[in-house]
Amino acid sequence: MHWFAVQRILGLLLGLFSLTMVPPLAAAWFYADGNAASFAIALSVILGGGVLLWMPVRKYRRELRLRDGFLVVVAFWGVLGLSGAVPFLLLDEPSMSLADAVFEAVSGLTTTGATVITGIDSLPRSLLFYRQMLQWLGGMGIIVLAVAILPVLGIGGLQLYRAETPGPMKDQKLTPRITETAKALWYIYLGLTVLCALGYRAAGMDWFDALAHSFSTVAIGGFSTHDASLGYFDSPAVEGVAMVFMTLAGINFALHFVAWRARSPSAYLQDAELRTYCYFLAAMVVCTSGYLYATSTFDGVLDALRFGAFQAIAFGTTTGFTTSGYTAWPGMLPVLLLLSSFVGACAGSTGGGLKVIRVLLLLKQGLREIRQLIHPNARVSIKIGETALSDRVVGAVWGFFAAYIVAFVFFLLALMASGLDQVTAFSAVAACLNNLGPGLGAVGANYAEIGSAAKLLLSFAMLLGRLEVFTLLVVLSPAFWRV
Repeated sequence: MHWFAVQRILGLLLGLFSLTMVPPLAAAWFYADGNAASFAIALSVILGGGVLLWMPVRKYRRELRLRDGFLVVVAFWGVLGLSGAVPFLLLDEPSMSLADAVFEAVSGLTTTGATVITGIDSLPRSLLFYRQMLQWLGGMGIIVLAVAILPVLGIGGLQLYRAETPGPMKDQKLTPRITETAKALWYIYLGLTVLCALGYRAAGMDWFDALAHSFSTVAIGGFSTHDASLGYFDSPAVEGVAMVFMTLAGINFALHFVAWRARSPSAYLQDAELRTYCYFLAAMVVCTSGYLYATSTFDGVLDALRFGAFQAIAFGTTTGFTTSGYTAWPGMLPVLLLLSSFVGACAGSTGGGLKVIRVLLLLKQGLREIRQLIHPNARVSIKIGETALSDRVVGAVWGFFAAYIVAFVFFLLALMASGLDQVTAFSAVAACLNNLGPGLGAVGANYAEIGSAAKLLLSFAMLLGRLEVFTLLVVLSPAFWRV
């Protein structure tokens, strides 16, 4: 293990993260909301911590190995959660405990969107901007951003990219150089954000809300500047813009890049995962809207379609926006919406969940086993499109699924042991491990009422989900530390 190289990069990344205090600091000055000093202190503390780590090893140059990349990513996301909590601790309004501050920061950075804050409408605009920006930065991953703009990381950037990038196809590069790959992803990400903000503005939001909600929409985060989320605007146009960009952000960004470079939509049309993703969202929209109409929850088919479609896409992509009291919807709908987050968005997107490609492979594997039972001597391969997958890929997906289930059961039992009821515990774990946000029961509106121990457990669950389980478990395994 190259400890000095890891320490040096952690220092650089912390220094980079300290710069994220500048925009909310500027917002505090612009709106004169009294928070400028708090963000200035936060900037100084985080920058000072980064300098202290970097200075002793600033001249150390060694190529990173894959194990070093895993350690940098896990350590940085842990430190990031603590660093992101600093402004919440320094601000007078709202007054937050350490557990609350860490939970809110981790929820933002992992694009989960769960919150412990009530009275969001009355918060200072600088803090509102900071919360939204945390999600935007976490959406594509600050590590990937660092690889894009810090060539000082050199060849080790590839190891960081592989360790941080979500999804089962981590080794796919869009361009020959890894820094160019990271830049390409961020250009697409930034372009979608700008288009989303313009769409929200055209739909009737003011510029502040448009920019703030574009951050959380493209990041598939779910934070809002209002307690009622997008329901505050009560606007079909706003909801339409949100549905379009939630769906786009849930698509593999590699597909966006390939289609943009080729100036052709053929990459979208040929992708099996994208087709499954579209079918899944369409089925959720039909089921949700149809059930709302059949139970006369809303007046007329148009309202049922409007609210059902929005909530189905918001949960199916793991964004977590809300426009209506979905927890009071009849029958199985609240549970169905929550379960849809287990599928989640596509690999290589900003969404959470198991990822569509993994669920597709699990289904194909199940069908193959049925065929093998019927025809024991047949050789049945699993294909994605025209490509036959190796048994190692299928085995890796099953391994991920097993680790996910074990982690889910662990957090569920731990939360129930802390005093939460079954519905609240189950939905809280599902919402945090899938980076969804809203749950059911006591966490249907927010997470303010649960205990500090439960909040810290769920913060860990959010990190586990954001790092796709294995990245974190690898570092926690004894074999990782053996020479």
